[in-house]
Amino acid sequence: MTETTDILISGGGIAGLIAAASFGAAGFSTLVVDPAPPVASDADPAADLRSTAFLQPSVRLLEEIGLWERLAPHAMPLQVMRIVDAGGPEPEPRAIRDFDAAEILDQPFGWNLPNWLLRREIAAHLGTMTGTRFRAGCGVAGLLARETEARVRLSDGTSVSARLLVAADGRDSPVRGALGIEAHTRRYGQKALVFAVTHPIPHGNVSTEIHRSGGPFTLVPLPDRDGLPCSAVVWMETGPEAQRLAALPVPEFEAELAARSCNLLGPLTLVTRRPVWPIIARHAERLTGPRSALVAEAAHVVPPIGAQGLNMSLADIRTLRDLAVADRDGLGGPAMLAAYERARAPEIRARLAGIDLLNRASMLAPQPLRDLRAAGLTAIHGLAPIRRLAMKAGLGIG
Repeated sequence: MTETTDILISGGGIAGLIAAASFGAAGFSTLVVDPAPPVASDADPAADLRSTAFLQPSVRLLEEIGLWERLAPHAMPLQVMRIVDAGGPEPEPRAIRDFDAAEILDQPFGWNLPNWLLRREIAAHLGTMTGTRFRAGCGVAGLLARETEARVRLSDGTSVSARLLVAADGRDSPVRGALGIEAHTRRYGQKALVFAVTHPIPHGNVSTEIHRSGGPFTLVPLPDRDGLPCSAVVWMETGPEAQRLAALPVPEFEAELAARSCNLLGPLTLVTRRPVWPIIARHAERLTGPRSALVAEAAHVVPPIGAQGLNMSLADIRTLRDLAVADRDGLGGPAMLAAYERARAPEIRARLAGIDLLNRASMLAPQPLRDLRAAGLTAIHGLAPIRRLAMKAGLGIG
């Protein structure tokens, strides 16, 4: 027997679950499947220890679909984006430039939450929705996408017929592969250590990005932990250096942390595991197939700079949701999918190019080039119209 649903979402990560909540809130019957179950805490070996900063446009989407009220108590506001250049001969701050949301907004740039908590809370929210189901421990095992329907065989042996199949199943998307859509990958020779720390100096709702070489070192505010200020850290380095750091005993690692953070928040104490993630840029050759659309990392992967990754994903979801609502009878049809491609492909390409440029600049090792990078930061920050334009571009607002 074949189940039927308006929308089947492959992938129960943060983007897939938000997509399910978005379509469900719009009145579409929605099923989201994922091979992995949600996790209860950051101590779970399967927990994703990264964090996500939802920028203002993404928060508005979460408000629209009834999710933000549930997430807000766990979120830490990001009022200031601080860029620190430590690219001189010694690893010390030589330029500190603050980009304050108050210049362009009456609220913070965004809010930061741990990924494992997001997945847990959004999955719980789906359980309260009528017509929206999350089937954990179950993934896509087979796909036949035709003009009239997407017929999907799941790993539990059931079959589902959907008017629209949404691939939110990650950078190595099985659905993208089954649709025969190529993906183009750019490798940087970088990896990122991802973990959380406590520190004696409060972060003051400031997200700090420190540039030297190898990639940025970023501290993003999290809610207090055990009564101490807490931050998420993304430490990008060359692959061999990242692996060396990950293997250090904790006391030696914390000593390296103090040096790389320029001691801006005082001594940093590691409070979680420190997994290593490969850094790549990737984009799908096209965003659609018969009765199918790619969103999030199935469509695009970018280095973790400027909180762009998941916010690009939520722009995909908003666009797809709005197109579905505008023509409910045409859900999953050629006209809707062509409109999605037109709306998102140019924006994705532009952001990929911009983030690639920023990442390459952050990796610079020769001293003259690091000096040039510092001069560029000073120039952008020093001209108020350019500074405000850069902040608005990062948020994706006019």
